[in-house]
Parts: sequence; C-alpha cells; structure tokens
Amino acid sequence: MSKQKSTPITSTNHSDLAMTYNNIGLEHRNLGNYPEALICHRKAREIKQQSLPPNHPDLAMTYNNIGLAHRNLDDYPKALSYYKITLEIQKSSLRLNHPNLAVSYSNIGAAHYNMRNYREALSYYKKSLEIRQKSLSLDHPDLAMTYNHIGLVHYNMRNYSKALFYYRKSLEIRQKSDPLNHRDAAVSYNNIGLVHDSMKNYAEALSSHEKALLFRQKLLPLNYPDLAMSYNNVGLAHRNLCHYREALSSHEEALETQKSSLPHNHLDFAMTYNNIGIVHRNLGDYSKALSYHKKALRIQKLSLFPNHRDLAGSYNNIGAVHCGMRNYPKARTFYEHAIQIAQQSLPANHPNLQKYTNNFESIKNK
Repeated sequence: MSKQKSTPITSTNHSDLAMTYNNIGLEHRNLGNYPEALICHRKAREIKQQSLPPNHPDLAMTYNNIGLAHRNLDDYPKALSYYKITLEIQKSSLRLNHPNLAVSYSNIGAAHYNMRNYREALSYYKKSLEIRQKSLSLDHPDLAMTYNHIGLVHYNMRNYSKALFYYRKSLEIRQKSDPLNHRDAAVSYNNIGLVHDSMKNYAEALSSHEKALLFRQKLLPLNYPDLAMSYNNVGLAHRNLCHYREALSSHEEALETQKSSLPHNHLDFAMTYNNIGIVHRNLGDYSKALSYHKKALRIQKLSLFPNHRDLAGSYNNIGAVHCGMRNYPKARTFYEHAIQIAQQSLPANHPNLQKYTNNFESIKNK
C-alpha cells in the first residue's frame, strides 16, 4: 500500500489561507456577525505573522480589519489600538500622501469620535482631509465623506457655524459628483437641518429636513428607519415653529414607520413617544402627553443604564406634564430624578442639566 503524499506548506499556501479567512471575515461583517468576523480576521493575522515581515502592507490590512470588527462590537478602545498599529505599519511602507493613510487617519478619528474625544477626532479627520485634498479629485465622494465627518465633530463640539460650513462643502461635492445619489444628499440635508435646529434657525431647519425627507421618500422603502428619522426631524422643526398640528402629524408618521420595521421595545420608539408627548403637552392635552412619556420611559428602563442621560430627559418630560396639570409634588419628584441622573451623566455646565434645575427651582415652593 502506497503512502499518500501530504501537500507541502508554502508561503503561497499561507497567503491563500489567510486571504480565505479574511474574505470570510468580511462576509461575516457584512452580515452583522461581528464576533465571527473578529475570529476570522484574527486567524488571518496569525497566518500572516508567520510568513510576512512585521511592516508588510498586507499585515496592516488585517490589523485594520480587526479594528473594524472591534468598532462594530462597540469596543472603541480596542479598535483604536488596532488602527494605530495599522497606521504605524503604513507609515513605514507607504508614501506620505498614500490614500490608505487617509483611511487610517479617518478610522482613528472615528474611534475617537465614538469615545467622545472630539478634539482628537478632529485632529485625525483633518489629517485625512489633507491627504485626500492632495490625492483625490475635488469632487471625489471620499472628500465629501471627510467634510461630513469634520462637520459631525464640530456639531458635537457646538461649533455650529463651522459644522454648517463643512456640511455644506460635503453637500456641494455630493450634488456635483453623483447627482442621482440622493441618499447621500439626504444625509447632508439632514445634518444641515440639525445644525439650524441648534442655532434656532427653525425655518431653515424645516426646509432642510423637508428636502431630506423628500429624497428618502423617493428612495427608501416605506418602513425604512431613516425615513422615520426624517419624519421626526420635520416634526421637531414644526414644533419649534409652534406648528403643533403639523408636528403631531409628522411624529405620528414616524411612529407608523417604526411600527412596521422595529421590535416593539426598540429605543427609537422612546424618542418618538417623547416627541408625541411633548406636542400633546404643547396642545394642552396632558393626559395623552403623560401616556406617551410613560411609554418612552418604560422602553428606556428596559434598555439603558439607570444613570443614562436619556432617562433624565424622560423624567423631566413627565415632570413638565405634572407641572402643567399643577400636580406640583409629583412634578418636583420627577424633576429631582432628572437632576440626579443628569448630575451623573452630564458635564456640570450642560444646558440640559441647567434646564432641569431651573424647572425644579421654578416650582420648588409651590
């Protein structure tokens, strides 16, 4: 009986096997199977470490994929550590303005953004922008994406005029480079609307949110979550303009969209219930307002930590309804809950904490 010959293990075999693990990992990530994706990318790294020098670009790609998997799992510190390893390898093997460096700077910026390290995020996004401005055409979609990222950071830092500048730059490129891709334009109009909301330019906010909604109505299925978000944003703009009936109609459209696409206890419902509750309070219908705010609070308690800032908002909303009904002892209790949570979850100078405190002080002696 003859012996069966084994296939010799070569660098080519290693390369093919690593590539297979990498591709399977990418498929898992596309399907949302992030733990499985992480396992596959780690196996690819182990194989490549045996056959490649430590500064090889293929190894950098694998570290980047591991970082992306950690980011998808909301483990931003680990994602950041792998992105930094990727960047160091790329710096030693790529030219200074190579597009892959821009990707790594952007990924590091995204990790810092998710960790609310906004100054660090801004620094890395700007490094990415510098490279892309030198290496890409002026109407390249990646340039639009980078402007949008910088706008997001400025928005979260409350630099609203700068956020508006970068969002408009992003929109301008998107309209020129791909006029038929209304999905990206809808994102830009949505973001511009949010800045106008924050700047109290409510008419401009309404205009931008209505444009975003129009694009999404043309492109998206009727049960798509982004459509619900646009309905909510249009409703908020109407509410800020004291168009309460129009606001209520928009928020109810958002609720119907969510009911056909989300599980019944999804956190997005809490936001919409709160929005509807606030409009009912504005209309003087306190019993309906109280009902919707209680629904929001019930969902949030199932999904959020006890000291989450969103819980403070719901307690404040319920307090405001009781205040409107002149149930001052109950109002004080809910305002106190809001303040206690906000003190644990927000900076001392945060406007929401100040608002909750002012609400409590206004009825403390009633």
